Amino acid sequence: MPTPVVLDCDPGHDDAIAILLAAGSPEIDLRAITTVAANQTLDKVTANAQRICSAAGISVPIARGCTQPLVRPLHVAEDIHGESGMDGPAFGPVTVGVVEEHAIDVMHAHMPATLVATGALTNVAMYLRRYGPAAVREIVLMGGSTERGNTTPYAEFNIYVDPEAAAIVFGSGVPITMIGLNVTHQALVTPEIVTQLNALGPLGRTCGELMTFFAATYRDVFGFAAPPLHDPVAVARVIDPTVVTCVEAFVGIETTGTFTRGATVVDLHGRLGREPNARVAVGLDVDRFFGLVVDAVSQLT
Repeated sequence: MPTPVVLDCDPGHDDAIAILLAAGSPEIDLRAITTVAANQTLDKVTANAQRICSAAGISVPIARGCTQPLVRPLHVAEDIHGESGMDGPAFGPVTVGVVEEHAIDVMHAHMPATLVATGALTNVAMYLRRYGPAAVREIVLMGGSTERGNTTPYAEFNIYVDPEAAAIVFGSGVPITMIGLNVTHQALVTPEIVTQLNALGPLGRTCGELMTFFAATYRDVFGFAAPPLHDPVAVARVIDPTVVTCVEAFVGIETTGTFTRGATVVDLHGRLGREPNARVAVGLDVDRFFGLVVDAVSQLT
């Protein structure tokens, strides 16, 4: 049976591909898409979710969530995702709407399910505060790292935006799988992958245009030869857990450090003496991962 999934996201180029992967995979029953302010403002990321769903003919409820982090001012990633949050393609008309209910209420309406979170964890933390953890089968999130960060030297963007929310999520007792930069930086969208996407018709060409813009900003900001496709790795873990290798570890969230706000402190060697609270990704079968992405887009064309 397909795994029921609610996808909480902040589209975002890689979130857009995560949506397509979730909607196009027969292994996932995508029940709803919820949006959270992070890569861009809530209005912009919600509009982007509508754009990519319209382009792909995806018809699931889309619900707006939190407009800002729990404690801190919103920090967006315009340098990576552009002014719209999903610059690059010229999207056609929007044909899907947004439901009136708040994201956390829509999440609850579709539980029990696996919650895949590819943005800041504000909505997820608010859901857990209001409804508790009982109905959430698992949280699979893209965020953090066992190594260095991408927003500060030790903080990955999604955790940096709302570390207080991340601390609530990792302390919730829900089974958590953390897909961090140490693994997603292996998922590089090479020109060969872009060629495969472009061959899949109009939707594939839209994906190719998304990745071409994403490649340019990653090259300018980080010096990457090809951009890492972060968020879909979390979806791939749900589709086929063997694509992503994980280990059990305790993960702490730094909320007070002067230079380390948003760092994920991953105790891979048990030095803190704390019980593991997460499965932490440490490896990726890159070829199988991109096979899943290409197959999903082809199913939607």
